[in-house]
Amino acid sequence: MTPPAARHRRALGGAVVGLTAVLLAHAATQAPSQPGPPARVHAVKPGDTLSAIAQTYGVSVAAIVAANRLPGDEVTLRIGQRLTIPPSVPAVAGAKLPARRSPPRPPVTLVLAVPDFGDLQPLFAWPVDGAVSSTFGRRRSGWHRGVDIKADHGAPVLAAAPGLVIASGLERRYGRVVKIEHAHGFVTVYAHNDHNLVEVGEHVSIGQTIAVIGRSGRATAHHLHFEIRHGGLAYNPLYLLPLPPRVVLIDESEMVEHEEPDE
Repeated sequence: MTPPAARHRRALGGAVVGLTAVLLAHAATQAPSQPGPPARVHAVKPGDTLSAIAQTYGVSVAAIVAANRLPGDEVTLRIGQRLTIPPSVPAVAGAKLPARRSPPRPPVTLVLAVPDFGDLQPLFAWPVDGAVSSTFGRRRSGWHRGVDIKADHGAPVLAAAPGLVIASGLERRYGRVVKIEHAHGFVTVYAHNDHNLVEVGEHVSIGQTIAVIGRSGRATAHHLHFEIRHGGLAYNPLYLLPLPPRVVLIDESEMVEHEEPDE
């Protein structure tokens, strides 16, 4: 074979090899992508929090928030609420790990769990129309045994369920307070009233006006301090009321230290 012919043959072979490599690369990019793992659904249970749910499924809190379009700062979970859990991203062999960053601050989660009272649980209604400004829970000075609901001075305070008035008077820290006994041993407490409109021994119906909003006793603003008790224990009223239309979550570190009302 003459030198020019040999050079032509080698050039042609290199071109074929190069074209083959290009075609293989193109085919790889055009190959249909494999479907990823399906998203899962989690039904919220009593005691669930976003961080616990994220840990269970091996995903981040931010991924759950984004998948369900939840508000980024304050998240209210409802018992039975169905959350879409995005698939976790598998590690790629040989991939470089991203630089370590401080984890984002998780959103505040308010879980409305339901105590297991079964058929004994009556239906409670909101005693006043207003935003929850202070929730049930631990404070630096002890436990806040109810919820505080903001309302205008003189607004009506309504009985949360039918029952019998067992207390209506003035107490040192509660101020003017009404206590109502309901079926199956439940008791509701309405404190810091401007004045009470019912007397001990009086039977009231759900939604009946029993007092008006004030700031009597140890209170710095007009509001209702509301408690639900059963068997001598105070329960979080948010467990036993319909989902509130407005909840203002206050960081415990921003709470003004105060003592809780006496029984």
